[in-house]
Amino acid sequence: MSKTSQQLITVTQEFSEQVGRLKFAVPVTHVYNPLDYAWAAHADYLQKFGGTKKRVIFLGMNPGPFGMAQTGVPFGEIAAVRDWLGIHAKIGKLSTEHPKRQIVGFDCKRSEVSGRRLWKLFAERFGSPGKFFAEHFVENYCPLAFLVESGANFTPNKLPKAEREQLFALCDEHLRHVLEILQPEWLIGIGGFAQERAELAAVGTHVRVGQILHPSPASPKANRHDWTKTAAKELIELGVWK
Repeated sequence: MSKTSQQLITVTQEFSEQVGRLKFAVPVTHVYNPLDYAWAAHADYLQKFGGTKKRVIFLGMNPGPFGMAQTGVPFGEIAAVRDWLGIHAKIGKLSTEHPKRQIVGFDCKRSEVSGRRLWKLFAERFGSPGKFFAEHFVENYCPLAFLVESGANFTPNKLPKAEREQLFALCDEHLRHVLEILQPEWLIGIGGFAQERAELAAVGTHVRVGQILHPSPASPKANRHDWTKTAAKELIELGVWK
């Protein structure tokens, strides 16, 4: 294992323990931390693809219920993680699960559209994971997934102020650790929230911050055209890609 991968693993384990101690009140009823129960898969991701400095880091918000929450990999759509990234680890169980959002790992039959679109962009552009990860990396700002009583996803930006500030302080610190380790030239927020947090984390560094349209199917703009072509165009216009 490279020194860089080991550094990422060390700071990520510490980060997982820190956020795991936080408490959240209603409307949040369930909190999933895939850095804990899906650690085997996430550690495999860091070891396989986090072994070198990167030119570009893509930053997402937090795990989706059918993506990273199942696979432990950012934007972790099942087929992309298993078939393109070559990661297929045993996923643990939570002590308390929402009955509508059970963790079944790679047996999950639902596909996370955001992850499918994102990894399709990289696969079409680079062909192989090795070529993509030679200069790029994908990271989530917040490692926790939040659910309300109905089982619906609850994004971290909607948390009450006190809970949000406590969580975001830890997320900011971890992101700065990742920037120190990987030394990127670019930090690209996937969507507006991630771009805002990227701007704050990059203060005082030489890292340039940009944004691409979020691939979520909840975004009318992402559904209006071919998202992969839109995102590639945005990255070329920013000067990230040629």
